[in-house]
Amino acid sequence: MLGRTRTLEDEARLEPDRIIVVGASAGGVEATMALVRELPPDFPAALFITIHFPPDVESYLPTILSRVTKLAVVPAANGAPIAAGTVYVARPGQHLLLRRGLIRLSRGPTENGNRPAIDPMFRSAALAYGARVIGVVLTGNLDDGTSGLLTIKRRGGIAVVQDPADAMFPPMPTSAIRHVMVDHVAPLAAIPELLRALVAEPAPERMGGEVMDDARQENEFSSFDLEAMDETAAHPGTPSAFGCPDCGGVLWEIRDGDLVRYRCRVGHGWTSDALASEQQVTLEDALWTALRALEESAQLNEQLAQRLGQRGAERLRDRFASRSANLRDQAALIRQILVDSAKPDEG
Repeated sequence: MLGRTRTLEDEARLEPDRIIVVGASAGGVEATMALVRELPPDFPAALFITIHFPPDVESYLPTILSRVTKLAVVPAANGAPIAAGTVYVARPGQHLLLRRGLIRLSRGPTENGNRPAIDPMFRSAALAYGARVIGVVLTGNLDDGTSGLLTIKRRGGIAVVQDPADAMFPPMPTSAIRHVMVDHVAPLAAIPELLRALVAEPAPERMGGEVMDDARQENEFSSFDLEAMDETAAHPGTPSAFGCPDCGGVLWEIRDGDLVRYRCRVGHGWTSDALASEQQVTLEDALWTALRALEESAQLNEQLAQRLGQRGAERLRDRFASRSANLRDQAALIRQILVDSAKPDEG
């Protein structure tokens, strides 16, 4: 094992000048392995990694990364101090948030259906460290990380994105490039050297740009700040016509330039892409439920028609037989919709 165990001397080191936050989703394990493998043991920054994991599984990512790097790799711990030369990995089921000098773990509302999510980590780092932050978006589906990278840029930080053509899953890098004035786009193999060059530059003395009220309040939502959640009059954005897939509450629409996002009263956050994807899942579930109900109802009406026919009640038999046929037709239509939706997209 190459990764070293944190010592008391490590704990005593000064807070690093640079904070690097890395977000990835699909393909993220391989990507983060390649990233940390090429960083030297005396790397003067602290790295924080969030990859989407189901909340009910154990993450072996710290162990996996420890085998390929000489940096210290640890699961993020609530209240732990931040030290240079250390990789902190988000735990399943908890957002990894940064405060000045320490880590905060939170079981706050999910974002894009995920906890941990990338945007809360990026957003909290930007609010805590401003221009000292370097945000890195790697491979992944949908667009988690874009909103947080916008906040990093607004606070004077640096945005680094993996070249979509080089990513195993390009949607996340593509979204970041589309919506953020990215400083560097590079293939994964070039990002470690780029980070070494960036952290070698003098850290900005200023904290960064103005803190937006929406960003501050969304950070409080992620921290599970109940007082902030109760202040509905100051809720970021404006009420929309959509409901939250997680809780059914009204979603507020938040505009980050060209990026449109949504957040409900209790804090669940969604980007447009993630909301559309989740609505598709909900719609498909509803169609399967409707298909089952129609087929069961058609079969019941058919059985009633048969029994009535045996009793000689022909008029009632025909009524139930006709109803059964109509229900079969409706079920066939829904079945065809499900078949068509399962076909792969062309091109």
